[in-house]
Amino acid sequence: MGIISSVNDMLVDKFGTLGPLYALGLLGVLCIVATLPFVLNRKPDPLDKLRTEVKPQTRPSKNKKDEGVKTLRPSSKSTEKLDRFADFLEPQSEEEYSAARLKLLRAGYRTKGAVRAFHFAQFALGLGFLFLGVIYAVITSSTKGDGMSTQALILSILLPGGMGYYLPKYWVERRLQSRQEEITNGFPDSLDMMLVCVEAGQSLDQSIVRVAKEIRAGFPALAEEYEIVSLEMKAGKDKVQVLKDMGERCGNNDVASFVTVLVQSSTFGTSIAEALRVYAAEMRDKRVMRAEEKANKLPTKLTLGTMLFTVPPLLVVLIGPSVYRVAQMGDLMNR
Repeated sequence: MGIISSVNDMLVDKFGTLGPLYALGLLGVLCIVATLPFVLNRKPDPLDKLRTEVKPQTRPSKNKKDEGVKTLRPSSKSTEKLDRFADFLEPQSEEEYSAARLKLLRAGYRTKGAVRAFHFAQFALGLGFLFLGVIYAVITSSTKGDGMSTQALILSILLPGGMGYYLPKYWVERRLQSRQEEITNGFPDSLDMMLVCVEAGQSLDQSIVRVAKEIRAGFPALAEEYEIVSLEMKAGKDKVQVLKDMGERCGNNDVASFVTVLVQSSTFGTSIAEALRVYAAEMRDKRVMRAEEKANKLPTKLTLGTMLFTVPPLLVVLIGPSVYRVAQMGDLMNR
């Protein structure tokens, strides 16, 4: 702290009250300039070279019928602009990239450049909030005659930058929790509906499609997962692998157990309807147990509120008059 104070005094003597702010701004600019060569020196991607060779060969179709045909994966200009900074905006480790990709999948972001966009949002919001903190520090230092202290100056600049950097992460966490809660709440109802469809004579694929249509209004996240399963099965993917991918995407223990039941049923050749009936009954009991658990936790949670908002007024009402009389008697005795 002594070194920081001496440097702060030296900057204030030479540049005035805004000297520490100028030093922090210059340090930030130097850090950005030092990192630019590493960002811009990106090795050429062979796929980019292939795209440049393929694009001149493609000719626009003159047929009017072909104009309405949509591509399966339309390319957006925003993702193309971020491709040049892929080495900077994406984790270089395969494990880190897979973990970030899986987390964004569970949060509902399924696009190809989701990881890249997430890191770009962190970088952009961090710099934006840092710039707002600098503006706030400049305005505050100019309005105050004596200026701001070094600690307050650093906090007013770095704290908004840190908040902007962690804001996308907080958003993804909240979205992930809300999706998992929605899947947990709607999963028992979807199993009951799937059991009815299977017992009515439909296959597992048809029942998944029907359940996805019926629960979309109440549980859109779970309906989206069922639709992905049905589309992958229609595309010819292995049914066991499709179900395992669903359990991994959802990140829910109930869904993972359901996938295990269906995989074992298809492996050993047992009845899917019987397996669904047993597991649906278990899920109903589990939902009742979760409701009872929340009901049992409620009195404990209300205890703190009762202590804070009920006991102090009672103490004031009961002890207040006695304290007032004792104070009056003390005044009379002093006279």
